[in-house]
Amino acid sequence: MKNIISQGAEAILIKENSLIIKNRIKKSYRIPQLDEKLRKQRTRKEIRILEKASLLIPVPKIISFSEKSNIIKMEYINGKKLSDHLDRLKNAIKISEMIGKNIAKLHDNNIIHGDLTTSNMIYSKNKVYFIDFGLSFESSKIEDKAVDLHLIKEALEAKHFKHADKLFKSILQGYKTSKNYKETLSRLKKVELRGRYKQQY
Repeated sequence: MKNIISQGAEAILIKENSLIIKNRIKKSYRIPQLDEKLRKQRTRKEIRILEKASLLIPVPKIISFSEKSNIIKMEYINGKKLSDHLDRLKNAIKISEMIGKNIAKLHDNNIIHGDLTTSNMIYSKNKVYFIDFGLSFESSKIEDKAVDLHLIKEALEAKHFKHADKLFKSILQGYKTSKNYKETLSRLKKVELRGRYKQQY
């Protein structure tokens, strides 16, 4: 049985039995050859990063992929999407710390998720799975790691505003395991200042 579970600007996600099928959408406003090239590049990159991340943290397993059709088939993670459930879970603080540890492992291996929100995290069997690596990339820059942390902080303030401060503190507690913790936190403050400066003008 198939059903569309999400449709974004980049891709359609379809659930089929115990699989998730990710299909990158053709963009009619792009030259067809360029569109095909970009979709292939992004599919390859997502697969490469997912495979690398799978050795570090819980992520969906890749079952198969097709470069011809730009389709990736992954395992479906049966659990609670944290954007819907984090506020109501009794162990939300512990889960937030697990999120921080996951981010630290990715960053220490130069993986930037690029879309760190609780919508892209599933709690299942006492693990936090990170999903949707469509915007991810590899970088050793502290700036990119700080921006990644800024994204999850903004996501908490938008979706979990009542508990955002304590949840983010717990994420940072978990993130302390990163070898670049102090440097990244220092850069995060500068990233936040830039954001506030832009809002004023």
